[in-house]
Amino acid sequence: MQHNCTLKLKTFLFFSFLFFLLIAYSLPLNATIRYISKTGSSIPPYTSWETAADSIQKCINISVFDDTIYVANGVYQEQVIMIPGLSLIGAGTDSCIVDSRSFPLTNNHTITMNDACLVKGFYIRSSNNFDYGVGIYAQGQSGLITENKFSTSNTGIELWGSNITVYNNYFFNIRFGIHALNSNSVVRKNLIIMSVGSAKAIRVEAFTNNYTPVVDSNYIENVYDTGIEKFLGSRATITNNEIRHKGGYGILIRQSDTAKVFNNSIINAGVGIEDNSYTNLFLFNNFIIGKSTGLYGIEVGPNGLIINNVVTNFSEGIKSTDNPTVQYNNSWENNINYPGFTPDSTNLSVDPMIVNDDTTQGELDFHLQMFSPLIDAGDPNIIDKNTTRSDIGLYGGPYGESYVYADLPPRPPVNLTVNVDTLIKLNWNKNTEADFNHYNIYRDTVNNFQIDSTKLIASITDTFYYQAIPSKVESLYYKLTAVDNQGNESSPSEEVGVLITGVKDEWKPINNYILYQNYPNPFNPSTKIDYKLMERGYVKLYVYDIKGELVSVLVNEVQESGYYEVDFSVGQESIPVLSSGVYIYQIFVSNERSIPVFSDIKKMVYIK
Repeated sequence: MQHNCTLKLKTFLFFSFLFFLLIAYSLPLNATIRYISKTGSSIPPYTSWETAADSIQKCINISVFDDTIYVANGVYQEQVIMIPGLSLIGAGTDSCIVDSRSFPLTNNHTITMNDACLVKGFYIRSSNNFDYGVGIYAQGQSGLITENKFSTSNTGIELWGSNITVYNNYFFNIRFGIHALNSNSVVRKNLIIMSVGSAKAIRVEAFTNNYTPVVDSNYIENVYDTGIEKFLGSRATITNNEIRHKGGYGILIRQSDTAKVFNNSIINAGVGIEDNSYTNLFLFNNFIIGKSTGLYGIEVGPNGLIINNVVTNFSEGIKSTDNPTVQYNNSWENNINYPGFTPDSTNLSVDPMIVNDDTTQGELDFHLQMFSPLIDAGDPNIIDKNTTRSDIGLYGGPYGESYVYADLPPRPPVNLTVNVDTLIKLNWNKNTEADFNHYNIYRDTVNNFQIDSTKLIASITDTFYYQAIPSKVESLYYKLTAVDNQGNESSPSEEVGVLITGVKDEWKPINNYILYQNYPNPFNPSTKIDYKLMERGYVKLYVYDIKGELVSVLVNEVQESGYYEVDFSVGQESIPVLSSGVYIYQIFVSNERSIPVFSDIKKMVYIK
């Protein structure tokens, strides 16, 4: 027994020693931490801040695989060529800058990244010519590019034949954000603010069908051309991205073998999603909103599978002449909801009842409200994260999320108008929520009144209300609310009124001039300023800094009565790059006789 125990102990020790050797030989033997600083003495091997190199490339030239290089604050005017297995870590995008704009670049690359490398924490500037310059050119089977900032170049990151992860980077004032060719890279959670015409935020392509890149959870804004483009043979998965447009393509699929496009939101696009090569396109649970001149939300060919999507506010909603599989979608408030084919009964055209579809009331929120007709109305073969039948819309399906449906009040009634002839006539637009029940009409003899039960004069389901002209009052004012089946009451509509004018005691409608608070506020990089004109007039809308110096003239023209919405986007067109702080916007309105009739001023806050 003792002999067996001794033998087992020796065997255990022997294999433990072998295991130790394997671990030891698998670890890097020459890994070194090195430093770069403008204040170092530049004495090799640069292993302390005191002896730090004064150049990034100088430090790289003596480094080996698995070395880590830390770079202090400063502007490093050089081109950087990395070696395999190197970690290059900057002190942060605010003050650690690699700037190659002042000299010609070899191969147009500011940083050339090799296999198994890390690049983190830099502000990378490549060229003042948007037809020239690449921030990081990456090749290799692994690596990570994260927490960097890119501007003033043709392309931020070029991934060539690589499997690099591009995560949580910021791109602005740039023509192309990320370009991946013959790549299985993951492009995830990047912020891309475009400001150059004919630009593409993210483009993935391949010469064969062997590549499956992933483009996930990126935020893309101010796109003039294309948000995400999939070109040639790349079999991309494009999921959970938010794309805010100036009117181009949201997602463009070109010459594709296969593409999976799931749970993306596309806002203000001219064209939402297009498959112009008519190949295998799988579109599930996307939410697409057009701009006023938007052409179509989705266009696909015969091999498309279009399921659980919402398309709204286009000239044409879901379009095809080739009879693709189009089921369980909601095409709503397009001029033509389903052009080119007859949809089956699984497709809807109803108010989706999302939490917020009105940018004047804060940020858009695509979660469904309780009692939305899109809940559990999607493809029964697709299961949501909450294990029930899939919802139609952004958060349905396996790439969506599980959440609690909020029971919210209806939207306030809109376009309340008043006219007077023999009667006082109120009209307004119909609410479209599935759980809508009735309207409450409130009235008072003073303007800007607060609604309460003592001022309630009627509860009706119609979209009009007539009242006899009363005696012994000089003015009447009205507001309207919407009430749902659960008793939730909306905020009141705008106020309208009538009053007696002239010696004949004629009743006339009252309208208003209004300058609204900008939204969002604070903002970065853009906000919207709305105003209302009572009648036709000459309008001037100015923006000033806090010192009273003119920043931009947003409007300077004659306009008809009605509502207007103006974009103020920092860095766009005539609007310069601004510092963080408080800014003032002011409106002046003159009537057709050049007499001033309205002016107002409000503050807004810009945060970089």
